[in-house]
Amino acid sequence: MTRKDRTEGIYSRREVLDDSERRQYYQLQLKDLLSYAYRYSEDVKKRFDRAQFNVDKFKALSDLKHVPILKKKELIFLQSMGPRLGGLLTKDLGELRRVFLSPGPIFDPEDRMDDYWGWTEGFYAVGFRPGDVAQITLPYHMAPAGLMFEEPLKNLGCAVIPAGPGNTSSQLDIMQKLRVTGYIGTPSYLLHLAQKAEEMGLSLRKDLFLEVAFVTGEKFSEKMRTQLEKKLDCVMRQGYGTADVGCIGYECFHKCGLHLSNRAFVEICHPDTGIPLKDGEVGEIVVTAFNKTYPLIRLATGDLGYIDRAPCQCGRTSPRLGNIVGRVDTTARIKGMFVYPHQVEQVMARFEEIKRWQIEVTNPGGIDEMVLSIEAGAFKREDELLHTFRERIKLRPTLKILAPGTLPPQIRPIEDKRTWD
Repeated sequence: MTRKDRTEGIYSRREVLDDSERRQYYQLQLKDLLSYAYRYSEDVKKRFDRAQFNVDKFKALSDLKHVPILKKKELIFLQSMGPRLGGLLTKDLGELRRVFLSPGPIFDPEDRMDDYWGWTEGFYAVGFRPGDVAQITLPYHMAPAGLMFEEPLKNLGCAVIPAGPGNTSSQLDIMQKLRVTGYIGTPSYLLHLAQKAEEMGLSLRKDLFLEVAFVTGEKFSEKMRTQLEKKLDCVMRQGYGTADVGCIGYECFHKCGLHLSNRAFVEICHPDTGIPLKDGEVGEIVVTAFNKTYPLIRLATGDLGYIDRAPCQCGRTSPRLGNIVGRVDTTARIKGMFVYPHQVEQVMARFEEIKRWQIEVTNPGGIDEMVLSIEAGAFKREDELLHTFRERIKLRPTLKILAPGTLPPQIRPIEDKRTWD
């Protein structure tokens, strides 16, 4: 397959709607969603009634600002408030296809509809085509990432290798023997695979056969992209989404931002007030996916970004997200997983010897590293702590034991010292 075959074409007509058509499409989708959610979701009805928001008076896209913002962290509490995940769902759990569990803990329901997470057009834009052999290196256990990306690849006529994370030597062996053409995972893990392959004496261009890579879950620098594309001679593009709402945006070949998915309405809002901001202004990314089963209306992702409406050479007319420039709160996304301070605190509370703690995140060479520093006296439960941490947070940190009083008086729970060139 030629590079041109992977970099041209449009998957869905919705990607090329003109401005008037797109606004009408958003208007119809939102009106239908709001009416359905108010009728069948107990939580949505309570939210709308408290805000005195009348669905029948929804006439313009700007009217959506009258619906209160739903913070991602609120889901942890709301889902515990009764049946149907606290009334967030519009149907019973038994009617779903799967229910996943993400850090938080937050349950992520998956309905039975085709391409529930909405990634097919994104994978096509990135460059996946029929006949690709695609290796998914994201988790398959409890978290939705692995299975989330299988269906769009199936829709595009690709074969999938459900490799999951880790086992680097086996991953490389599979890539060689099955002549894998597509990679799906975090950018840092692809960099790790490339470095390991070189250490083994493999030629990245002769012994591996990658042609396209879809990366997600981490901030992705142009320096890392350039480095990997040159080493592997492949097209490397990124997608952006969450386990709550699925696909939000994806890059095309021209890599000038993330085209917003046609399955959602995205706003950039002031982090404190929830008021929508103008194009180009940095604010919190707020998403309303057109999902009647799990209508998370105006879900605030906690990520900071901005909207760019300049034309793209690929022909897609959807607005684009510029760079994800940071986080609103102290939550950090490390190796593709959200790490919440309150969740770490729950782990630390099991160990009375630990007086204070802090997580420090760095990314030397573009690969995330996490150090957990604890203040403790004679601490002898290192293995138990690391096991509990990994079981709860889904990541294993490097542990550093400090004498009491070593950490500064005022510290952030998670100190993010990562840099991206």
